[in-house]
Parts: sequence; structure tokens; C-alpha cells
Amino acid sequence: MYETIKVETDARGVATLKLARAEKHNAMSAQMIADLAAAAEALAADDAIRVVVLTGEGKSFCAGGDLAWMQQQMAADAETRFVEARKLAEALNKLNTLPKPMIGAIQGNTFGGGVGLASVCDVAIGADHLKMGLTETKLGLIPATIGPYVIARMGEARARRVFMSARLFGAAEAVELGLLARAVPLEELEAAVEAEVVPYLSCAPGAVAAAKKLTRDLGPRIDEDTIDHTIRALVACWEGQEAVEGIGAFFDRRAPRWQQS
Repeated sequence: MYETIKVETDARGVATLKLARAEKHNAMSAQMIADLAAAAEALAADDAIRVVVLTGEGKSFCAGGDLAWMQQQMAADAETRFVEARKLAEALNKLNTLPKPMIGAIQGNTFGGGVGLASVCDVAIGADHLKMGLTETKLGLIPATIGPYVIARMGEARARRVFMSARLFGAAEAVELGLLARAVPLEELEAAVEAEVVPYLSCAPGAVAAAKKLTRDLGPRIDEDTIDHTIRALVACWEGQEAVEGIGAFFDRRAPRWQQS
């Protein structure tokens, strides 16, 4: 049914949504974005699903945007870039508003858009060896479509510590920043996630869904205007010379002109 993800459900109604491009470090391609949006819709509509666990295959959770997808955006016109950015924004919004609790099992390195995926989880638990980072500004871009979810998770003050610098940080700092609820050794991650899952199986599913919706209603505003604002901001960066230089330098395996040694 899906090309880039796997969805498996156990007898309890616990669905595991797994990013399945391990050879590409689970980078988000156009197909993965479409698969995630479709899976979010299907999981939301399935009354048998009680809890969703989001994780990835392989050593990385998600390396951000797929390189081929980035090249396509560089060659596209502004209208096409806007359409493609909206697809990602809508996939993230569907996951963020999923009427089921979603637990992140962040088993490996998480960069760029992957931080956005971790941020739409209700609880994210990470392996203690992992690195995270919002790396977009190294490429002359900004963490735009993921921004509302990242800032909702961290708060503005903590987000400003890592949102613009593109620096990498470890699991312990990710906990301090609020991106992860806690960090555990990789071999303990499954048990730690299971401990988050089990309490929901004693709760009324409708009440859980209503409580989750209420938290979003009371939290930072993420509506159509917010989403459109992030898309326009991203497209403006794609149209700028810094993106041309940054992405070109990345593919040419050279330092961009602004990088100081």
C-alpha cells in the first residue's frame, strides 16, 4: 500500500508507523510525504487503532529532506515550490492533529524535517546516542513548514537556541530543549515506548481524542494562516540566491561562500 513507510498493527490496536528508507537515512521524498499524509488519514479513520508509534528503520530516524527532492525544488518554478511545500505542511498537520496518541520512538539521528516529525508526536523518547539539528540555514533555507510544531514543542526561548544556528546537539540537550521527553540506551527504547503506550489502553478512546484536541485548541495557534505563512517564507528562501549557493555548494561538495574556516 505504501512505498516508503510501513504500518503494522498488533492485536491491542497499537499501530507502528515506520519510516522505511533506511538506505537513504529515511530522508523525506515526495513519495514519503504522500505516504505519511495517506497513513495519517487512514489511522485517524480506523476506530480499532488506539495508539500510534512513530519510528524509523535503520540507524537514522530521519535525515530531513531527500536530496533528489531538493534538486527538484531548485529546478522548479515558484508555483510548483509552493505546491510541494504545502504537501509537506499538510502531512505534518495531519500527523499533528491525529486523533490518537502518537509516541515517537526516535532510534537514531534526526535532522531538519525529522525534527518536525519528532515534534508532532505527543511524546518522543530518543536513543541516548543520537544527534539532532535544524540544519536548514547551512543550505540557505529555513525550518519553515516544521517551524510551528518545533516552536510549539520547545517554546520560543528554547527554540531560538537552535533554530537558526544549524548546530547539532545530543540527546541530553534535546531533552533539555523539550524535543525529547527522555533519552534511554537504544536497547531500552522499546521498553520505554511500551511504558508510554500501555496507559492509553485503559483510557476511553473518544475521551483521549477529545483531550488531545483540547490541548491543541489551548496551545499555540497552528491554523491555515500560520501554515500559509510558513509556506510563503520557505518559497521566498527557495527563490533567493543563498539557497542557490547553499544547495549548489552541498551538491558540489564545497563550502558555501559564507562559511568561514
